[in-house]
Amino acid sequence: MITTVALGDGVGAAFTGRTGGVSTAPYDSLNLGGAVGDDPAAVTANRRRAAAALGVDPGRTVWMRQVHGADVAFVTAPGDHGPIDAVLTTVPGLVLAVLVADCAPVLLADPAAGVAGAAHSGRPGTAAGVVPALVKVMCERGADPARIRAAIGPAACGGCYEVPAEMRDEVAAVVPAARATTAKGTPGLDLRAGIVAQLAASGVDDVTVDPRCTLETPDLFSYRRDGRTGRFAGFVWLQRGGA
Repeated sequence: MITTVALGDGVGAAFTGRTGGVSTAPYDSLNLGGAVGDDPAAVTANRRRAAAALGVDPGRTVWMRQVHGADVAFVTAPGDHGPIDAVLTTVPGLVLAVLVADCAPVLLADPAAGVAGAAHSGRPGTAAGVVPALVKVMCERGADPARIRAAIGPAACGGCYEVPAEMRDEVAAVVPAARATTAKGTPGLDLRAGIVAQLAASGVDDVTVDPRCTLETPDLFSYRRDGRTGRFAGFVWLQRGGA
């Protein structure tokens, strides 16, 4: 259910999977998305299960109202922070969550500065530069790009993410590394490659990339593969007392 990632001492980070929850088809079973048509009680139960597996307080989790943009919010408590696709905090114990089902979840942390962030980087957000925008705001709060560690979670891979040629060209015009050709020889996008390049341009070179493709991995939700489906999540938080 949980894949942990290392972002430094005093930082917790992980990506969830699809199994281990209570939701029924087509959201089976650990759907964490509250705006996809699933039973709200099931989503609440799933979020509690995920929090228990992570060892965090479910009441101290920030869930974004994601809109495929590049706006970033500094947060100190849970609540509605408006339509945003990236959050950061300096508050220990406050968990930042990003929901996905083909888009790339990106987790960032500078343990020395005590700053953590999370971004939802789909096609529009990647083109708009949501991850570089998050890095910029983290640095305004004391982070150093040379110290920032990043983890890019499961997403649609370049071999599967087919798009019209015009759309590929539009994205590649601003993020050249995202240009891809699918396994079928058609125009495609590799969001994770594009994000790695964006991070490098922002001075962040310590990047871990989860190789799993959401379309090819049944244990992950994929909107492109299934249509009506759930969402898995990436989580990052500053641990209290560095524990």
